[in-house]
Amino acid sequence: MRLTAVFRRVRNGYIGFVEELPGANAQARTLKEARVNLAEAVELVLDANRCLAEEAIGKKKVIREPLSLVAE
Repeated sequence: MRLTAVFRRVRNGYIGFVEELPGANAQARTLKEARVNLAEAVELVLDANRCLAEEAIGKKKVIREPLSLVAE
């Protein structure tokens, strides 16, 4: 899977987001720190989405399986 990170220089450093993943945003003083923070934000968004899915599913029977995406 390939995601697109977008960074922009602002007055106090950099802000960044992932085009394909709403809610994955970060900021930092340096571009290097912004990249690290954005990677952490992606993990947090995915974890939060998993929790929301668990709550929505509740005790319903579902089929879970790995999903592999081929990089472009």
